[in-house]
Amino acid sequence: MANIKSSKISSRKSEIKRRFNSSRRSKIKTFIKKVHVEISSGSKDSARLAFCTVQSILDRYATKGLIHKNKAARHKSRLENKIKKLN
Repeated sequence: MANIKSSKISSRKSEIKRRFNSSRRSKIKTFIKKVHVEISSGSKDSARLAFCTVQSILDRYATKGLIHKNKAARHKSRLENKIKKLN
């Protein structure tokens, strides 16, 4: 544990940010899994709706710096290609 007052405050802040960010990363993973479930069920319309939700979440967190913009683009591209392959 830190001894200096400012470093104690800083460690508390970083712990709060860590919890906040980890919950957001978990949210991203959950919504991506929902799209995969819709794709595996074969429903193109529901997969498209789920993808729109994921797309906005990925873009939002990429602009805020939670994930890298290229990672967001990679996820969107791969999901979009899987949806396009559905008949």
